[in-house]
Amino acid sequence: MKLSSRMRFLLNNGLRGILWLVVLLGIYFFVNEFFISKAPDAWVEQFYARPLIIYLIYFASEFFFGIVPPELFMIWAFNKGGVLSYTLTVAFLAIVSYVLGYVTFLIGKFIYKKTVFRYVRIKYLKKSWPQLRKYGIFLIIVAALTPLPWSAVCLLVGSAGYPSGRFLRYAVFRLIRFAVYGFIIFQTHQL
Repeated sequence: MKLSSRMRFLLNNGLRGILWLVVLLGIYFFVNEFFISKAPDAWVEQFYARPLIIYLIYFASEFFFGIVPPELFMIWAFNKGGVLSYTLTVAFLAIVSYVLGYVTFLIGKFIYKKTVFRYVRIKYLKKSWPQLRKYGIFLIIVAALTPLPWSAVCLLVGSAGYPSGRFLRYAVFRLIRFAVYGFIIFQTHQL
């Protein structure tokens, strides 16, 4: 069975995202095993005593290219309180991620209309621009579900001139990711 080019794109990038997730989980388990488990009280005190700083780091990460994986913040949320607190915090993190993704998408749409960006697009993005326009929806889904930088993808898709309604519809996968990953983190850390 021959896959369409869009499905190949989705599968290739989805597999890359899953590979990155495995790498990030490996790093997390390594750090947890060799550093945090040796002196857990010192680590807990350092991070859980300052929730405002954690939230600011999360906001900055979700707005500026999404470098810090949200799963780390979910783990933090699990360790800071009970089930209700964890559920509300993960829901809050999901909504923030969705909203900030849309904000960066709107920034991309704003940039799309600027003359300077048209020059950059013609000069430097000539080869990749048609692919971005063709596979943008799949890119949104892959970035929403995997550790690809969410806000960077939102910015790119917005700068490709995608309609807002379509973006918002497919960005719901981001909320699904938080629900699934939040459940997995809850189940694995409950032991």
